Amino acid sequence: MSTDRDPRIESESAADLSTELAMGGQAVIEGVMMRSPHRVAVAVRKPNGEIAVRTFPYTPLAKRKKWIGQPVIRGAVGLVESLKIGIGALNWSAEQAAPEEEAAKPKSKAKDRLTLAGTMLLATVIALALFLYFPLWVGRTAVGSHGSELSAAGQIGLNIVAGAVRVLILLGYMWAISFWKDIHRVFQYHGSEHKTIFAFEKGDELSADRVLKHTRFHPRCGTSFLLIVALSAIIFFAIVDSIVTAVWGDYPSVLARFAVHLPLVPLVAGISYEILKFSAKHTENRLVKVAIQPGLWLQKITTQEPDPAMCEVAVTALRTALRNGESPESADAQPVPEKDQVLQHPTE
Repeated sequence: MSTDRDPRIESESAADLSTELAMGGQAVIEGVMMRSPHRVAVAVRKPNGEIAVRTFPYTPLAKRKKWIGQPVIRGAVGLVESLKIGIGALNWSAEQAAPEEEAAKPKSKAKDRLTLAGTMLLATVIALALFLYFPLWVGRTAVGSHGSELSAAGQIGLNIVAGAVRVLILLGYMWAISFWKDIHRVFQYHGSEHKTIFAFEKGDELSADRVLKHTRFHPRCGTSFLLIVALSAIIFFAIVDSIVTAVWGDYPSVLARFAVHLPLVPLVAGISYEILKFSAKHTENRLVKVAIQPGLWLQKITTQEPDPAMCEVAVTALRTALRNGESPESADAQPVPEKDQVLQHPTE
C-alpha cells in the first residue's frame, strides 16, 4: 500500500506536522475520523464488510483568520470546531454502521428531534448534578462551610476538593462504560487511530500490519486533553473564586458560582490547549514526560488493542485525509453518487 501524501504538506516532516496538532483524529461508531491541515475524512466499516468513506476539504479558522490563531484563542475556537466536526462524524458513522434493514426504515424528523431534545435535557440534568452540585456539596462538607461564608483560603480548599471529586467521577465513568461492548469497540478504534498516527509520524508504511506494531498511547490524545482541562480548572477557578470572594464576598448560591464559571470555560480550554501543544513539542524533556504520564495512564482505559480490520479502517481515513484531490484515488474505490462524496471500499 503506498503512502502518497498531499503535496501541500510534502515539505513538512510528518512528526512536525503532527506536533503542530494539525494531524489528529477521533474514534466513531465502527470507524475513525481523521483531520489533516486541509481535509477531514471519516471511514466506517459497514455491516457488509465494506468501508464507507466520507471526505471534505476543511481549513481550521485559526489558519483562515490571523487573530483566531493567537495563543489561547486558537484552543478555545478549535475545541468548538472539533466538537462540531466530531458530532457530525458520529452521526454519519451511526447511519453507515446500522444494519441495512434498519437504515431503510422511514424516519420521523419530528420524532427524532424530540428524542434528541429529551436525551440532551436528561444528560444536562445528570451532568449538572454529577459535575456541579455533588462535587461542591462534598467540597463544602470537607471544609465545613455549610451555612457559612467561605474565605479566600476556603475557596481554594473547596475548589481542590470539588475538582478532585470531578476527576474521580470522570475516571469512574470512563472505566464503567469501558465494559459496555459497543463502547469497548469504540475504544479499540481509538487505539487504531493512535497507532496509525504514530506510524505516520515515524514514516512507517501505512498498512494494517505495520500500524499494529505501534503503541496505542499517544501524548496528544483528547483523553489527555480532558485530564489537563480538569486539572487546570482546579487551579484556575481556585484563583478566580479567591478573587471574587475577596472583592464581593462568597457566592450567594451554586447557580451564581456557575454563572461566573461558565463564561470562563473557553479560557480554561484555551490554556489547556497551549499546555498540550507545549508538551507535544517537548516530549523528550524529563519534566514533561512526568507531567504527561497521567494522561497516558488514562489511555489504558480509553484505548484498547485493535484488530487488523480496525487498523485498515484507520489507515483508509488517514490516507484519504492526506490526499489533495476531492476523493481518494484508489483502484478499488467505486464512487457513490452522493453529495457528501461517500466511497465504498471492499474489504481486502
